[in-house]
This record gives sequence, structure tokens and C-alpha cells, in this order.
Amino acid sequence: MVRNPRPTLNNSSRFHRGLRVLGLGVAIATLGIALEVATPALAQDASGTSMSVPLAANAPDEYVVKKGDTLWDISAVFLRDPWYWPEIWYVNPQVSNPHLIYPGDVLHLVYVDGKPRITMERGDTVHLSPQMRSERLENAIPAIPYDILMDFVGRPQILSKDEVKDAPYVVGIRDRHLVGANENEVYGRGLHSAQPESRFNILHVGDKLRDPDDGDVLGYMAYYAGTGEVIQADNRDGKEDRDRLTHFRVVETGREILQGDKLFPAETDFGNAFVPSAPTDRDLDGQVIAVHDGVFVAGKYQVLALNRGKKHGLAPGNVVAVFQRGEEIRDRYSGTSWRNLSTNYEKVQLPSERNASVMVFKVYDRMSYGLVMESTSSITVGDWLKHPDFGHRDSGLSNYASR
Repeated sequence: MVRNPRPTLNNSSRFHRGLRVLGLGVAIATLGIALEVATPALAQDASGTSMSVPLAANAPDEYVVKKGDTLWDISAVFLRDPWYWPEIWYVNPQVSNPHLIYPGDVLHLVYVDGKPRITMERGDTVHLSPQMRSERLENAIPAIPYDILMDFVGRPQILSKDEVKDAPYVVGIRDRHLVGANENEVYGRGLHSAQPESRFNILHVGDKLRDPDDGDVLGYMAYYAGTGEVIQADNRDGKEDRDRLTHFRVVETGREILQGDKLFPAETDFGNAFVPSAPTDRDLDGQVIAVHDGVFVAGKYQVLALNRGKKHGLAPGNVVAVFQRGEEIRDRYSGTSWRNLSTNYEKVQLPSERNASVMVFKVYDRMSYGLVMESTSSITVGDWLKHPDFGHRDSGLSNYASR
């Protein structure tokens, strides 16, 4: 996307610009359009006051939203740290949901009482009424790259404990096969109101994901076994889900299908109404417990499982910082001459370094899924989580005295 840097203004230009802004404010008041600041408590808690919101070095006075933008991208145009977005958004009462932004809309950076604010001017789309817009909702700018998450949502390879506990499963395979494969037929148990020709992904539950804090099981790794298409389902009213049987035709396989494998809808939606924000808990302290695809190293736009959730104050849209743990080294020169080196070296813990920003998109009680939005180095299982304002944002180093 193209960013238009603001020109340097002399004192006279600033004065005339201030008059224009004042005139605009009077005009808005005359039209009866009342603007009010949307500053959620979580944003205030995260940054203290709006005066502390750090703008991007080349933040433009205005930006025209383009197809392919995400709310994260747009936030980064104006802000050094995109999670401050809710704190600078100016709500227009003519817009029922201010975070529904469309290509062609124009965003303006203005100042109110010395504080930066973003206002929006709708594009050329025809309005049906003050509260309605002719543009389809699915054309609104998503918060994050929606298509990247669809493979994960449809074929998850990390499952929460609750998802596994209550999921329907393969109860049997036709013709007494021990394993299922392409063109085989299998039977599922526990599905409710499955429709003919609808598809379900079949997942094999693998290793447990434990909370490193107390050893409790939070979830499981999962492996894609195949996709089944419903041939016939028992949808009779009054029948318990656990007693319903659904007949599937296997249309795709990734590995052998076994009795007990779990069934999940092949097409699902997790919503995209969340916006970048900071967690309410400034003392957030957690870990990365798994990486999507069953690997141990992750980078930008990969999904992580985190051992923090609703119980710890996380919500969809929250951004967390990931830190790579500092190495423990031996100082060969401490308290001795270089001529008399010994094997009893003093141990030194190097500081942890910030290596990523992750946006949480799905939250459970004690576990969350997050998408890596930006990274400076690889992320591994065991890296730890903090509030996004923790440490030195520019250098990437955490406070030496912490942890």
C-alpha cells in the first residue's frame, strides 16, 4: 500500500491548518453530526492516556482504503503499534459498526485537544439510509488475512480440550474394514442435523498439549485423515445426538481413517469483527505451547497455540508480544586474567529478545489461537508471551531486570 508522508509545516502553515480544522469542526457541528471518542477501557489501561499513542514516523494525513488491505495494515499506516487502533478511532453515529471499513473509504488523521484521532469519510458507494450501506458486508476490510486462517479453521491441527471432548466421531467403517481410505464408507456418531452432501473433515487426535505451568492438558495435536461427504443422516426429532448415526462417503484422504477419529465441519466461520487491541492484563505472562503443522518453528502468518485464554483476560483481537528466551552462556573472562582461564566459568543469562507480535483470533478458557502478524526471527515452542507494551519496542529487547 502507498503511504503519503505528511509535509513539514512551518508556523504559518500550522496556523492556517488549525483554522481549517476548526472550520471543519464548526461545519460538522452545524450539520448535527455528533462525534464521540471511542476509547475502550482496555486501551486506556494499556497506554495510560491517548497522549502516549505513538504514531508511525511517516503517518499520512489521509489514506484511501484499497482492496486487499486488512485492518492491521491500515492501523500500521497511522500507528507504530497497531494495537492502539481502538484508542484513536473517532466514532461517527451514522456508521452502525465503525470497524466496517470498505475499499474507497478515506481515513483522515486529525487532532482533537492535541490528541490524534482517525475519522472516516465514506467512499463513492451509494447509501440506502444513514445506517445502511449498499456494499455487501463480506466486502468489508477484514481485521487480518482471512484466507490464511481458513485452512487452519477447516482442517485444524491444534485442538482445544473442549473441542475434542464433545466432537462427533467415526464409530465404524463399512464392510468391516479396520481402516478407511478413499471411496470407503464410514459411519459417524454424535452429529446433529447433518445435511446430505455436506462435508466433514476427519481428524486423528494426537499428542497432548500440556500447560507448562501445571501440567494440565489444554488440548491436542491433530492430523488430517480425510474428508467425508454425508450420504444419509439420522435427523429424527427427539433423538439424542449421541444416538444418531451419519453415513459418509470418503472423498479425500490424508492418512488412514480409524475408529474414534473426530468429525468437524469442512466449512466453518470464526468471524472477523475483532480489531487490534491490547490485553487488559499488563502482567500477562504465558508461553507458546504448539505451532500449526506440528512443527517447532514458526514465522509470519503461522498459527500458534498459547497457554492463556479467557481466564487470563484475553479476547479476540488482543495482540500479544512473543519473546525468544535469552541464552545462558559462560563468561570465560569474569574475575580472572585471560592468561589463567579455568573451567569454572561464571554463568550469565542473556536478556530475552522480542521476536514477534501475535493477534489472538480464537479464545478458550485457558488456551488461545493466535496468528503471527510480524516477526523478526523464528518463533519456537516455549517462547514466552507478554503484554505488547512490555520491554523496549524499538530495539526488541525486554527489560534486563525482568523475569
